[in-house]
Amino acid sequence: MHASDSDDQTIYKVVVNHEEQYSIWPVHRDNPLGWSDAGKSGPKSECLAFIEAVWTDMRPLSLRKAMEHGGDEVIPEQTP
Repeated sequence: MHASDSDDQTIYKVVVNHEEQYSIWPVHRDNPLGWSDAGKSGPKSECLAFIEAVWTDMRPLSLRKAMEHGGDEVIPEQTP
């Protein structure tokens, strides 16, 4: 933890985008374009712990969906 992190009195909120990727954002600011509230706010450490608990698959939603529909097939190497 950096010294500045321990001095940080900012209250954050967890935000999520359409790809189900998470981040934190100061609660007093409007959400960045394309991001919505994920239902958690508090000190930075609490928000980061929440993200760690809920964001168990770092792949974007579009990639996960593509892989569910055959995008994860491995093409075998051809030998001459």
